[in-house]
Amino acid sequence: MIKILVIDDDPNVRQMICRMLEREGYEVESAANGREGFEKFQACPADLVITDIIMPEQEGIETIRLLKADHPDCRIIAISGGGRMGPSDYLSMAKLLGASLTISKPFDRMQLLSSVKQALSESVA
Repeated sequence: MIKILVIDDDPNVRQMICRMLEREGYEVESAANGREGFEKFQACPADLVITDIIMPEQEGIETIRLLKADHPDCRIIAISGGGRMGPSDYLSMAKLLGASLTISKPFDRMQLLSSVKQALSESVA
């Protein structure tokens, strides 16, 4: 079974993403911030990580950097609704650090699921 780790500090968003993925048959683990997510990945790597960018404790940009440093083949989808800079700036930075795909919030179910399928089907550079 394909395992996906969802990292988002917003419990409603995290829960919504997890439910969508579980309904599609994926095994889903979740974390409330980048530090917790990185620790969970280290303990039990996932096939795909979906991470928010702006979070307390450890932001998504740092989490992506750490994941790619230790696990270069890790597939990552970065999601963001923006912040001080706006989502496109954060998502561009995430892509430069190795995120496979990026999605701006808000997104719909079909956008998320097609991005997950695309990320899982692509070979990692």
